[in-house]
Amino acid sequence: MAWGACTLLLLLLLVVLGAGGGGGGGVHCLEVTRSRRALQRRHHLRSRAESGATILELRHHGGGGGGLGKSGERSREEELGGLFSSDAARVSSLQRRAGGGGGSWAEDEAAAAAATGRVPVTSGARLRTLNYVATVGLGGGEATVIVDTASELTWVQCAPCASCHDQQGPLFDPASSPSYAVLPCNSSSCDALQVATGSAAGACGGGEQPSCSYTLSYRDGSYSQGVLAHDKLSLAGEVIDGFVFGCGTSNQGPFGGTSGLMGLGRSQLSLISQTMDQFGGVFSYCLPPKESESSGSLVLGGDTSVYRNSTPIVYTTMVSDPVQGPFYFVNLTGITIGGQEVESSGFSAGKVIVDSGTIITSLVPSVYNAVKAEFLSQFAEYPQAPGFSILDTCFNLTGFREVQIPSLKFVFEGNVEVEVDSSGALYFVSSDSSQVCLALASLKSEYETSIIGNYQQKNLRVIFDTLGSQIGFAQETCDYI
Repeated sequence: MAWGACTLLLLLLLVVLGAGGGGGGGVHCLEVTRSRRALQRRHHLRSRAESGATILELRHHGGGGGGLGKSGERSREEELGGLFSSDAARVSSLQRRAGGGGGSWAEDEAAAAAATGRVPVTSGARLRTLNYVATVGLGGGEATVIVDTASELTWVQCAPCASCHDQQGPLFDPASSPSYAVLPCNSSSCDALQVATGSAAGACGGGEQPSCSYTLSYRDGSYSQGVLAHDKLSLAGEVIDGFVFGCGTSNQGPFGGTSGLMGLGRSQLSLISQTMDQFGGVFSYCLPPKESESSGSLVLGGDTSVYRNSTPIVYTTMVSDPVQGPFYFVNLTGITIGGQEVESSGFSAGKVIVDSGTIITSLVPSVYNAVKAEFLSQFAEYPQAPGFSILDTCFNLTGFREVQIPSLKFVFEGNVEVEVDSSGALYFVSSDSSQVCLALASLKSEYETSIIGNYQQKNLRVIFDTLGSQIGFAQETCDYI
């Protein structure tokens, strides 16, 4: 993929903004701004082509700080730091599990979703999360959940809740759903839960017919506890009877104002496994780059006619590893920066996780250091700035009217090339563009497993074919509203 025109790239607080166009060279372009109102508007940017590269005018807008929080810029950076710390903790948790060491939308869009099987996926910014969310029907009500390909189980917060994170909107009330039922300890789903979570002990409550309880915990201290139950689930007009999920009455963690998580991982209780008869073990998503007034989509099933991809789908083999959790593995064989191949012995390890619930892509040190060195070489004309949280390669762009951004491309097994959208290359920490960082992070050890995060998956159709054991990628403008 290549891009001949650049649109606005503004990454303020919880979200990234930007999109690409049609053919061009190995450079992406951006505009930076200090105005919060600019986050809500589209801009037509002046650009020109020189020697196969696209160059965009860099315009700075006057005025005060970003206005993102009651305490101004400092509170915004503190919140970002907390979110990135949680992301790093998630990465550590995935390493441990993998054995690697240490809202609402327009009525016409909703109708189209029901007709085509698309579930709208939006930024979780309004719910104070950097992840992506989807709203589904559950037992006659609604739940807005984080789309998570590394989770074995879908769970939502339930009333009465003993200890819950601050959710926007009502809790799911089992008493209001006539189709709700708790699963007993002797059910096959309870057995599957114990296998998936590794909690063979303590999964049953008291009483003559004890219910099946669950506990999901994460390395950052977040958790969900409750009972295993089943109810009707509605997805884009499709009703799934007897859907098994976790009804959580004690939940804490960086889940923002969401209801919980949608488990799309490779396990017996995931949404994908439970709907195998309806959708054949195939799902895909397209993550939107904007904070508001747009949505991407989650598609269940293998009907490619509902996609809006602008390039052919290219597939790489999914690496099967049943002992390493519910993750989706592929082999990463190379990375190019601005068309230049990065040389690193770390590519020999190959295996990486494609994950919708991790934000920033994390690479083993040898690969990250090689990528960093190449990026610094091509970005040498711009002054460096201090690192921020997990992002250690940052720049001060306040004095520049134009910026050329080297393209970033992942190469997977089978010579499958996937170019990262321009909005996924850099992260704006400061709204005045004085701290703009390469949106990649380094793992601590060569023995850990690299993870491709959602920040680098925007404006791509990513297809997970579990029966065909392959993952596909295609360029798609994930801006449906």
